[in-house]
Amino acid sequence: MPDVTGGFVALLGLKFDGVSGDRVVIRWQVRPELHQPYGIQHGGVYCSVVETAASIGGALWLGDRGKVVGVSNQTDFLRAVRDGELTAVGTPIHRGRSQQLWLVEITDEGGRLVSRGQVRLQNLTAA
Repeated sequence: MPDVTGGFVALLGLKFDGVSGDRVVIRWQVRPELHQPYGIQHGGVYCSVVETAASIGGALWLGDRGKVVGVSNQTDFLRAVRDGELTAVGTPIHRGRSQQLWLVEITDEGGRLVSRGQVRLQNLTAA
């Protein structure tokens, strides 16, 4: 798997607490650069973190059999967040021959669900 600690991931300030083909845990700090105009966490950040968690977990699960690409990202925003640390936990719902479906739940420091998303991944294999 390619290095995923630079680029966009670094720009968002994502920290990986646990990464495997069965579970991905990501933390980040909400900060003004990631706010939308009303002073709350931008929804695009949630979508990006959901996609990142699912893609990394899916790629690790698929391993050297191929690569994964996201084909659908459905992310819901449930609670406004202005500051603090958020944690995303991604787990697989389905892992098949051609596609995977991952659930990612994002909570605040109080354990409250602030966003949740599903990502469908296409498994790209040589066979």
